[in-house]
Amino acid sequence: MALNASILGCEGLSVTDWEKAFFRDSDPFGFILFARNIDTPDQLRQLTADLREAVGRDAPILIDQEGGRVQRMRAPHWHEWLPPLDQMEQASDPIRAMWLRNRIIADELRAVGIDANCAPCADIVGPDTHPFLRNRCYGIDLETVIAASVAAADGLLDGGVLPVLKHIPGHGRATVDSHKGLPHVTATHDVLTGSDFSAFAALQDLPMGMTAHIVFDEIDPANPATMSKDMNAIIRDQIGFKGLLMTDDISMGALSGSVGDRTKAAIAAGCDVVLHCNGNQDEMVSVVALAGTLAEDRAEAALSPRKTPTSVDIAALNEELNTLLG
Repeated sequence: MALNASILGCEGLSVTDWEKAFFRDSDPFGFILFARNIDTPDQLRQLTADLREAVGRDAPILIDQEGGRVQRMRAPHWHEWLPPLDQMEQASDPIRAMWLRNRIIADELRAVGIDANCAPCADIVGPDTHPFLRNRCYGIDLETVIAASVAAADGLLDGGVLPVLKHIPGHGRATVDSHKGLPHVTATHDVLTGSDFSAFAALQDLPMGMTAHIVFDEIDPANPATMSKDMNAIIRDQIGFKGLLMTDDISMGALSGSVGDRTKAAIAAGCDVVLHCNGNQDEMVSVVALAGTLAEDRAEAALSPRKTPTSVDIAALNEELNTLLG
C-alpha cells in the first residue's frame, strides 16, 4: 500500500465532504487533532471513526496531550493535568507519577479513538529555555529526563497508545519560540553529544519521533534540523534513532519559504513524514503533492507496537497518582 508521506489535520468538529474525498485520494499516513476538532467524547469518537473511514484503514490518529498548557482534550470531559515539570517537582515519586499520568492519558485517548500521543518531551531544561517549552519538559538533568521520558513512553504503550518522541535532537537550548521564529543554538557538537543528544539516544527505540525546527550553528548553520541532511545524519547515525521521523508542524513560523518548499526540503533532508496541522486546504494539497510516498516497511515498523491495552484499574491509578501528588 503506497501511503502519502504526510500527517494531516482537519478543519473542524467533523470531516467535510471535501476532506473525505481528499483524504481518500491522497491517503496520508495519519491524522492529527487539535482543540478546534474537539467538543464531546461522542463527537470525538465519531470524528476519529470518520477519518479512518475516509482512508479505509486503521490509520494512526495523533494528538498533543502533554498536559499543562499543551493538552487538546480538557475538562469537563477529560483530566486537567499539571504542567509536566510542575508534576515532576511536586510528586513524591516523580518517575512513578509520570508513568501513572501517561497510562491514564492513554486510557482517555483510546476511549475516543486516538492511538498516538506527541510525547514524551525529552528536551532538557536549561537556564535560558524559552517559556513556551520550559514547563513542558521533565527536568534539568540528563538522568531525570531519560527516566521520566521512559516512564511516560511506557505508560502510553501499556495503554495502547504510540508515543512520539520530541523534539529531536533537542529543543531545550532554544531561546526563541519556534512557533514564531527560528531559534539558533551555539553549543558545540561535543557539548550537545554529552547532554541533549544523549537524552534522545537513550530513547532511540521508540516507534516515532518529531524533529526540532532549530538551527545548530556548528553542525549546519544554514538549515534547521528538520531540513538539514547533516542533522538528520546525526539523528540516525549518532543518536541512533530507528523509528519513523516526522517533522514538527511544517507551517510553523520558524521556517521560511512556501509550505511546498518546506515539504520538499524536509523529505530531501531525510524526514520520513511531513506533519501539517492547520487544516488549510491549499496547503494540504501542496504538502501531499510534494511529500511523496512513505516506505511501507517504515510505516509498518512505526505501527507495530500498537497493541490492546493491558487491563488496569484506572480509578486505582488515579488514586495512587493523587497520593503521590499530595
